[in-house]
Amino acid sequence: MTKKTTDSTKWAGPAALAGAAIGSAALAAALLFASRRKERADAAAKPRPSAPPPETD
Repeated sequence: MTKKTTDSTKWAGPAALAGAAIGSAALAAALLFASRRKERADAAAKPRPSAPPPETD
């Protein structure tokens, strides 16, 4: 029996691992971006007092 290897099968494993790593990193970055954007939008939507409250005794 002779092992038959082709160039495509030689790189299939490492290429799949690299693709999975890049994909998961991109997904993580997208989730971080979306959560940061949501936090900023929520902070901007909160009403801010226009003047300090009046002092009373």
